[in-house]
Amino acid sequence: MHLDVQDLRNFYYRSTLGRAAQKTLREEIAQFWPEAKGQTVAGFGFAVPFLRPYLSEARRVVGLMPAPQGVIAWPQGMPNVSVLCEETLWPLETGHVDKLLVVHALEVSDKPSELLQECCRVLGPGGSALFVLPNRAGLWSRTDATPFGYGRPYSQGQLENTLKAEGFVPERHVTTLYQPPSERGVWRKTAGMWERLGGSLRIIGAGGVVMVEATKRVQAPRGPGVKEPARSPLEVLQPKPTAKPAIRAASG
Repeated sequence: MHLDVQDLRNFYYRSTLGRAAQKTLREEIAQFWPEAKGQTVAGFGFAVPFLRPYLSEARRVVGLMPAPQGVIAWPQGMPNVSVLCEETLWPLETGHVDKLLVVHALEVSDKPSELLQECCRVLGPGGSALFVLPNRAGLWSRTDATPFGYGRPYSQGQLENTLKAEGFVPERHVTTLYQPPSERGVWRKTAGMWERLGGSLRIIGAGGVVMVEATKRVQAPRGPGVKEPARSPLEVLQPKPTAKPAIRAASG
């Protein structure tokens, strides 16, 4: 079940917890993709809060929002780049996306396999997709107070196996969002500490979000290969020439 776009917007832009989550996730995404100069960057689901750093340098930025979720104009005060689309039929050319960010999409999709096939279709050669999903072992997936408490949470292994089945090759992964999903002041004041400790020690418990970067699998050529032209038959296979008797000089 998709969340309503207004609920997603209110969480990320109008709540203290949502702004803290946006900051943490954006910093992690920047570790995967520090720049996108001259590239086409697309986001699907509700990825627009994390696309802003690429607006100034990317050749093109597109925010795709599924019809069951709804759409909002984005970014404010600038030309709109968001578009409403069918979940498995995007208005993008095949193989033209360099970076694809998928957030609040796969875990709530009724057609996850078809959605991943569409992700694979639009991704270009050498491009990469970054999937951001609620971690089934984390605290954030256990409460419906945030958007990460909806849909089907994934473990890292489950997500990677799902991607492999649809033609992706997982490259890198990270777990993040270690701060408790609470608006209480004590947790908000110590959010940075939880993220630093969780990211470095990995002993405070699983993070609320798992990220996996994947590339499109390149299929090996099928069918007969290019045949070399046949060389001239070896002489040993040719009929031997008839031997001629030697002519001796007559003795005097």
